[in-house]
Amino acid sequence: MPTNNTSLETPRLSLRPMTASDETALLAIFTDPNVMAAFHAPPFSQDQMRKWIDRNLKHQIEYGYGLFSVFQKSDGALIGNCGLERMELDGQIVHELGYDFLSSHWNRGYATEAATAVRDHAFARLRLPRLISLIRVGNEPSRRVAEKIGMRLVTEISRHNVSYWMYEVPV
Repeated sequence: MPTNNTSLETPRLSLRPMTASDETALLAIFTDPNVMAAFHAPPFSQDQMRKWIDRNLKHQIEYGYGLFSVFQKSDGALIGNCGLERMELDGQIVHELGYDFLSSHWNRGYATEAATAVRDHAFARLRLPRLISLIRVGNEPSRRVAEKIGMRLVTEISRHNVSYWMYEVPV
């Protein structure tokens, strides 16, 4: 079975594969009202957080990559997650680059910095052929991050009765 033991570094951030021990810090993100407003969803419960992490950990084991927990180098605080998810979309296997950060750390370039590192890792190390991002229609901050890392809007899709902008790194 593949394993994800790769860590990434940026000038201000350390990214390491997510672990179950990150649950409390990640719950702070998924109970952040500003973060959850972007999902149009209520805050996660402890049980929902545990299931979300378990799903991501199984993905790491199965595919050898997944979400990274993102830490500030300056103080070691976990401030977000960023990584890749293999999924089926319209009958095709695609790899989505996603990111979630505490709202107290928005507008500082952290999401762009982390997403750039993950994008580069996906192409250079994992040799993935294509990357997409699904961004809820109206989520302008996430849209800006996708555009800053070189993604371009391809189409608008509906998935699970939710409208998304689909961004892609041009091939």
